[in-house]
Amino acid sequence: MNWQLPRNSLFSILLRSPWWVSVLVGAGIFAAARLILDAGFAAFAASPFVVIAALAGRRQLGTPGAGRIAKTLERLRGLPWEGFCGELEAAWKRGGYAVSRPGVAQVDFELARAGRVTLVGCKRWKAVRTGVEPLREFHAAAERREAHERIYVAAGEVTDKASAFAAQNNIRLVQGAELVRLVG
Repeated sequence: MNWQLPRNSLFSILLRSPWWVSVLVGAGIFAAARLILDAGFAAFAASPFVVIAALAGRRQLGTPGAGRIAKTLERLRGLPWEGFCGELEAAWKRGGYAVSRPGVAQVDFELARAGRVTLVGCKRWKAVRTGVEPLREFHAAAERREAHERIYVAAGEVTDKASAFAAQNNIRLVQGAELVRLVG
């Protein structure tokens, strides 16, 4: 069984916050506890917050900042189709995938690694807002081919309906920070 923290618990909120927020909370707990407890007990009271800070810091280490995300997405939207494809292909090859272009409508890449096949759709990467229709077309094309995973790449925003459709049909959306991390 996979246990999860409740979404609005203090530790969940701190895990989603910048790592230094947990350090500040831990320092505050330590200072308050130090007023009434011995130093060893005060450090023990603050220790969960230090652990949360370390976990949050590790998670945030590779996350690009908002400025870098906006700049990279703008650059990607400005690329011609072949340039964008080249960036994605190089990124997946760095990740250990064998990359091919199957020549099937709506399926732009076929990735293979360790016997698993992933289909990728990204034809409308420049769209500022992606609706459900391109995802339906990708899903229909991907259904005709056997694949373990499906990925749809968008450099713009994806509507809530499109996100819900993707979740229902096991299509992983790669956008925003994840796309920036992928292309480096």
